[in-house]
Amino acid sequence: MFPESVHCLKTAAPFFPQTVLLKDLRRLCTHGGASHVQPSRHFAVSRPLAAKVPPPRKPRERVEIPGLEMVTYGERMHFVPGLSKPVNPQWERDYKDPRYYKAPPAHEMPLFKEKPCFVYNQRTSALEGVRQALWLTKTKLIPGLPPQLLSLTESPANQIPDQDERVQNAIKHARFWDTTQERPGKEKYSNTLLFNLLHLCATLQSSHPGIGRRILSEKYSLAATWKRGEDLFQIRGQNGLLQNCMDPLPEVSGKQEVGHTADQVLETLYPVSPTIDLQQVHMYKEQLNCTGFRDDYPYPHAHTLYFLDGADATCKLRPEQFRAKMLMFAFGNALVRAHKLYGSQPQRVLDRPITVQAVGTNGRIFQFLVLQLNTTDLSGDDGIKNQVWLDENVELYDFAKVRPLIKKKQVKVPAGLAGYKPEVFSKFLALYLHGAV
Repeated sequence: MFPESVHCLKTAAPFFPQTVLLKDLRRLCTHGGASHVQPSRHFAVSRPLAAKVPPPRKPRERVEIPGLEMVTYGERMHFVPGLSKPVNPQWERDYKDPRYYKAPPAHEMPLFKEKPCFVYNQRTSALEGVRQALWLTKTKLIPGLPPQLLSLTESPANQIPDQDERVQNAIKHARFWDTTQERPGKEKYSNTLLFNLLHLCATLQSSHPGIGRRILSEKYSLAATWKRGEDLFQIRGQNGLLQNCMDPLPEVSGKQEVGHTADQVLETLYPVSPTIDLQQVHMYKEQLNCTGFRDDYPYPHAHTLYFLDGADATCKLRPEQFRAKMLMFAFGNALVRAHKLYGSQPQRVLDRPITVQAVGTNGRIFQFLVLQLNTTDLSGDDGIKNQVWLDENVELYDFAKVRPLIKKKQVKVPAGLAGYKPEVFSKFLALYLHGAV
């Protein structure tokens, strides 16, 4: 009977593992028949892993009755059944050990404030994007770049020899040549392309000596504070690559155009709160304004900020929120410089506006921004307003394919670089040459 039972098990359940067959054989020997065989699947999961985890024990609620003391085994120095556990005071060390440091409650810290402060950092994703940033900074938006900036690259003296060919080689180097993989990631080729374009622009230093009065700074921390209505706002944290210069950028719009901004009406965000998605903190310094550099730094003026879209893998912003980040940090650098020149009090219209530029890219699409800070009086919606020029979603090229894109036996996109647009690099070069021509 034993061999026949084995044959029946093999034919009836050929897919069962060997451990299941042995267990069923034991059932056959115990009950004496093949009708009692009920094979079960375990899918190679051990018993401890398949068992349910017991729920955590709930601590017993300690009841204190006034006038009635609990009888504990504390005096006996050992556990006694039936007596309650003694409550001992917490042991305090007579020395400082940083491994066991416990911070005091927030309301006992010296920087604690009852009124909250709204913080914008490098990972903030503003819900309304540029519209929200315009309200927070009391700024008027002007589409496109200023005409006087675009006219800088019209002269042949302000152009690079073999400009289009060298820019295309810079793109091919970032997309095809600077990698050992089949294709580089966006974080790598966007960073490579940005430094390649900056290197090309720096080749004009022999004909434009003002370029030599600049320096690139990276990973510096910015802090700027201002009041908007009754709320307090701060910009904190690190932003993109910053190009500093010894001389400030010239004004983009004159006094007459600045005066016309008083008639402009800011767009409201109702019913959305302007502070939505901003970090709310209660521990802060009210007059926190720091450029990230020492006071004797020889390059005190912010020229252009360069942002890489997608450089932080843990925080990916959408295009609208990415442009808002560019605007906020350009405003923060200009506001800190204004506080250093004119003081944080009183708030006033600046005698000489402060200009800061910003460029953002993901390796193919560029965002160009020029901000002019006209006033530090940001509490109300009336009066002189700041100005920003924004040229968004400008494509430097259409495709950069390692292999051709073929559909229905037809080449839709050829391999290599396709759709290069020379006017986009002209805008990049114009912002770079601003202040040096």
